[in-house]
Amino acid sequence: MKTQSSAIASSAIAVSIPGPTDRRGGPGTLQAALGVVAFSLTFPATAWGLEGFGPWALVAVRSVLAALIAGACLLALRIGPPDRRHWAGLAVVAGGVVVGFPLLTTLALRTSTTAHAAVVVGLLPLTTALLSALRTGARPSRAFWAAALAGAAAVAAFTVQQSGGALTSADLYLFGALLVCAAGYTEGGRLARVMPGWQVIGWALVLCLPLTVPAAALALALEPVHLTAHSVAGLLWVAAGSQFLGLVVWYRGMAAIGVPRASQLQLAQPLLTLVWSVLLLGEQLTPAAPLTAAAVVVCIAVTQRARG
Repeated sequence: MKTQSSAIASSAIAVSIPGPTDRRGGPGTLQAALGVVAFSLTFPATAWGLEGFGPWALVAVRSVLAALIAGACLLALRIGPPDRRHWAGLAVVAGGVVVGFPLLTTLALRTSTTAHAAVVVGLLPLTTALLSALRTGARPSRAFWAAALAGAAAVAAFTVQQSGGALTSADLYLFGALLVCAAGYTEGGRLARVMPGWQVIGWALVLCLPLTVPAAALALALEPVHLTAHSVAGLLWVAAGSQFLGLVVWYRGMAAIGVPRASQLQLAQPLLTLVWSVLLLGEQLTPAAPLTAAAVVVCIAVTQRARG
């Protein structure tokens, strides 16, 4: 789900983050695959985190921890702050990727299964592509729009069928998460033209610290905390694995093998999340979940070919 924010930044990333540059695969393919695995674990890890933390505390503490890791990397590499003209764009990235998407999906997962959320959020690449087309004025082909509408229709039918004919509050949270995250990815893609993609997310995390630190303190004081192995592991993963380190290996992999090949690996992400929901959470999948996820994968593949 991170392809859009790094589409034209691979050459800059190769300079700022040392890594393999062999486009035939090898270590680069492995790194991109590790990034996809990291992102596919986000929802199960969030469900684990909710076993011991309230939703607001989980999101705020997650953002603080990720920002501390990002800030340490920026300091260690002596990366100077971005130009002032980029801060507005970073604020959009922060609002969509750092705050909006984690908060809305966490609120949704209080009542939704991770399998259900994975299918709905499987539309994120399509949503990002649509917003990107509007933002840049691009005109995708008819095949692109047909596949995008088919994917949206498949997910809409799935959500209505799963909720008994009406959208639930969890569905509304998930659709809202799609929009804000797609906006953050679209703006991140624009910023990635002038700075490496990992620095975009790094500075977006740091930018949120004045908000997330007091939010974390307040949420921890108001929401009950019950530390368990699951809740601590879930928190650490969404902070370090999903929100920062997963991005680092993903960008390095894209720098090595290129965007098209990395994008094909990412098509497996919704299906991987379904697997984790069964293995880690013991969820029972309805036949509609994997079928809808597979349909979305096909639609995304068609849109990528049409855009190419």
